[in-house]
Amino acid sequence: MESLLAELSRISDYGTYGRVAGVQGLLIEVAGLYGTVSVGTRVNLTGRRGSKVPGEVVGFRNGRALVMPFGSLDGIGLGAKALVAEQDAVIYPHATWLGRVMNALGEPIDGELPVAQGPKGYALRAAAPVAAKRKRLGKKIDLGVRSINTFTTVCLGQRMGIFAGSGIGKSVLLSMMARYASSDVAVIGLVGERGREVKEFIEDYLGPEGLKRAVIIVATGDESALMRRQAAYMTLAVSEFFRDQGKNVLCMIDSVTRFAMAQREIGLSGGEPPASKGYTPTVFAELPRLLERAGPGTGEGTITGLFTVLVEGDDHNEPVADAVRGILDGHVVMDRSIAERGRYPPVNILRSVSRSMPDCNTKEENDLVSRARSLISTYEEMADMIRLGAYRAGSDAAIDESIRHRDGLEKFLAQGKTERADLASGYAALAKVVGAPKAAPTAAPAKK
Repeated sequence: MESLLAELSRISDYGTYGRVAGVQGLLIEVAGLYGTVSVGTRVNLTGRRGSKVPGEVVGFRNGRALVMPFGSLDGIGLGAKALVAEQDAVIYPHATWLGRVMNALGEPIDGELPVAQGPKGYALRAAAPVAAKRKRLGKKIDLGVRSINTFTTVCLGQRMGIFAGSGIGKSVLLSMMARYASSDVAVIGLVGERGREVKEFIEDYLGPEGLKRAVIIVATGDESALMRRQAAYMTLAVSEFFRDQGKNVLCMIDSVTRFAMAQREIGLSGGEPPASKGYTPTVFAELPRLLERAGPGTGEGTITGLFTVLVEGDDHNEPVADAVRGILDGHVVMDRSIAERGRYPPVNILRSVSRSMPDCNTKEENDLVSRARSLISTYEEMADMIRLGAYRAGSDAAIDESIRHRDGLEKFLAQGKTERADLASGYAALAKVVGAPKAAPTAAPAKK
């Protein structure tokens, strides 16, 4: 009843509409709305036989509003009515959304009953909390993945990027963390995902236990650019709702690159000039606005962000990857060469960084991680020589030691998708593999 009353109170007393005056590609010019709409205003286009297509104002030209549709333009022609739906793009989340799968408009697509609407609206494009009022990062969060827990430890409220090329297993890694992480709620945005993989992700990778405490927002690759962009905004808005309830939220978006591509498509349609590799300036303005919304809040709740970045051509310095890396609090690099030799997850430890380390660890944990990193680094430097047989055992003690520990470290870093690894046991297992670091020798007391 509370939700119903809140929805009734939002119904407007009158409607404002204009008419379609031009269509060019996916851009619609609407006349008659001068002074009544702004960028972001929702508009419902009415086509032949009463079909309705929702759209959004993305700009203005010669006194006309430029509208992009959320769906197909079939049936929309000159003179079609464009009714203003609402001035602000907002959603009304509810606690019963847990366990549901929705599209970017907040409509259920799992075949179940309609979702309840909460009394409080959350703006899809809200601003991040004021920096001076935000709390600091919380304690360590157990993500259930051994290599990330130990070598790139993540704290509550931290934002991490997962950088990888196509087909390396980003979605599987996300599902493992959604299922095993020690957070209260998981909000997962599948932006530009392959349609056939959505069911696999929900049923096989995430499973019933993972879905029970998750909200999934889906915009597949065949949907419009507005739907793909809005899926990312909605993922953060739902996360902010649960954060305000005092919960620790694990927010995941797969992938930020497809969000950037959608924003590029919208910008180019609106007449923006292409900048770096075709990406428009608004792409690099929208990325920090989206990603900064994750993190600690001003109250007890937090949003821990995990954002995948699909690096084009395995180039980790391409524009989107470079921009995202500078915004986030660390990055996990998934390496194709590691995946090709059969180790999963193929995390490249030497190229992965967490900016909450080493402050979140004890001295013993930091010493252990540093020793393991040193052994991996030493082996990788000499890997080609070792494989060719050009290195002779006994030539260097450090290299000999790295060779002895190589198999143990590879087994430690490997983990099946159905295997859970908790945070505490990770350090204990790593200590068994590499041994405790040797203490520095103490100087002998001076003789009198």
